[in-house]
Amino acid sequence: MFVSTQSWRGLRAVVVAASLVMSGSALAQQPSPAALKMAGEIVKITGGLELFAPIVPGVVEQSRQFFVQQNPMITNDVNEVAAQVRKDYEARVSEVHTKVIEIYAANLSEQELKDILAFYTSPAGKKFLVAQPKIIDESLKFAQEWANSLSDEVIGKIREGLKKKGHKL
Repeated sequence: MFVSTQSWRGLRAVVVAASLVMSGSALAQQPSPAALKMAGEIVKITGGLELFAPIVPGVVEQSRQFFVQQNPMITNDVNEVAAQVRKDYEARVSEVHTKVIEIYAANLSEQELKDILAFYTSPAGKKFLVAQPKIIDESLKFAQEWANSLSDEVIGKIREGLKKKGHKL
């Protein structure tokens, strides 16, 4: 099964979200404006901000489904209200963007941010950004195929061991 770029982005979102949770204690010091600027550029170049675009629509959709499940007879009204709420809250994703940029800047020195930015704006960095989704997709595809093969092998070994113990399978 081929893993789509959308799945890859979902995986990246999970990794970024886990990083956000785990880095809470690192936010004690306030990053400099220069660090924030470079962090913002890195997050933008790497597509980090796009990862969070589905948050508001996702939360609104879950909430919409909750109300529809509670009372399917109000589905049309729930849909109408949810559509308006989604529009009202779309801009709030910028709160996440701001915090993500602060997290990058708080966890990396200005020199590290400068070096990372230099890499991503270099020819090799630009090529890496283009190639990365394909590399990850192919890696995940291989890992899925390998895990399926390993599973078959493990099942065979367990079955063999159980037969030796007198179990009929």
